[in-house]
Amino acid sequence: MQLPDDFILKLKTAAGDDNILSETSDCWPYGGDNSKQHALPDRVVFATHTNQIQSVIKLCNQYKIPIVARGRGTGTTGATVPTHGGLVLSLERMNKIIEVNANNRYIIAQPGATNLEIQQAAGEHGFFWPPDPTSAEFCTLGGNLAYNSAGPKAVKYGTPRENTLGLTAITGNGDIINTGVHTTKGVVGYDFTRLLIGSEGTLGIITEAILKLTPLPEGIATLQALYTDIQHAADAVASIMSQAVIPSSLEFIDKTSIEMIRGYSDIDLPSAGAMLMIEVDGNKATLSSSINAIEIAANNTGLISIKTASTEQERKSLWRIRKALSPALRTIAPKKINEDVVVPVSNIPALLNGLEGLSEKYSIPIVNFGHAGNGNIHVNLLIDPDNKQQAENADNCLSQVFDLVLSLNGTLSGEHGVGLVKREFIKREIDPVTLDLMRKIKSQFDPENILNPGKMFPDA
Repeated sequence: MQLPDDFILKLKTAAGDDNILSETSDCWPYGGDNSKQHALPDRVVFATHTNQIQSVIKLCNQYKIPIVARGRGTGTTGATVPTHGGLVLSLERMNKIIEVNANNRYIIAQPGATNLEIQQAAGEHGFFWPPDPTSAEFCTLGGNLAYNSAGPKAVKYGTPRENTLGLTAITGNGDIINTGVHTTKGVVGYDFTRLLIGSEGTLGIITEAILKLTPLPEGIATLQALYTDIQHAADAVASIMSQAVIPSSLEFIDKTSIEMIRGYSDIDLPSAGAMLMIEVDGNKATLSSSINAIEIAANNTGLISIKTASTEQERKSLWRIRKALSPALRTIAPKKINEDVVVPVSNIPALLNGLEGLSEKYSIPIVNFGHAGNGNIHVNLLIDPDNKQQAENADNCLSQVFDLVLSLNGTLSGEHGVGLVKREFIKREIDPVTLDLMRKIKSQFDPENILNPGKMFPDA
């Protein structure tokens, strides 16, 4: 879109000339994310503090200029792609850890701080923040909150919604709001904190967050269990999650994933029908009994082997298997479709069996892995763009994947969000009355629809 000249002059005053990119070559890298979707913004503005952001939003509201908040662009759904042009507001420079309050177990941080930086700051005081996405070294707090991204530890400790006490944010008409509390209990007013988390920058732009900290465990044990087939691995997941010892991580990897790791890395991994990566943590005095309880629950007629890492090096080696998946997938299928569906744990076998059937029906390899402890399975359709039939089948296959998930009382996204690529599907999950109410809430926070327009909602 063509930005008015007087808007550009006022933007320089509001944001600071040194905080604005205008050349196409400079703006181009800020137009995409890990979804491979892309659109060129008219300007990129670097956020520096809350009042500066407020001034920029008020100006955009006055001129009806779209504004899209962005962290490091690790999202996979196109939620930070500026499809309507306008401004991209980069929060990467707002990366301060403002306060670590060990006595009251919280940390206050800006949205540009990486997940790793938050973990390091908390760790110096004997704490951690439970959300730990795979991209923790690079992804930012703002992105974690925008998508409610959690990672493996969510099975025991919950998502950002359960681990965030309060927020400072700016609405679409430029109002600064403070939500939540500094305490672990509080019920005064509506829960805007949980509403803003997961809203993908469509309701407000978060400038500070009060995060609830958890003490670091005394001990951690990592187990690897191999199974003859998917069904027995899924049965083990249900058994593990129905007993008293809750694992801190419970990851699932299917046979195709195992063979990919074997073929595209130097990791020595035996062939199997499925694998579980299980981690337990807690007091050192009770860790051995926790391991024993997990081993009993994981044991069924399809179990090939189960082993526990005896050293920290062995533990890292076991997790290296899980981390080798993404590079292997990028090598074998750079055009893959990656979804992060969720079903009730007891319905995982039905999901995996259904996915196997769709793979055969459409002749599309489907690789499955993910956070099995809470039913969050990453479903990867390995599309060969040079295969015309496969490319034609992809949309129908994906559509039936979503129908399968919903038929199993599942949801279309656990932590990747809706963004641009999934918005037309959400009307299958959310009824028209609820969608209408969501649009009305959006209009209250953002009456001119300048905050990340074209995302989250299907076309009316």
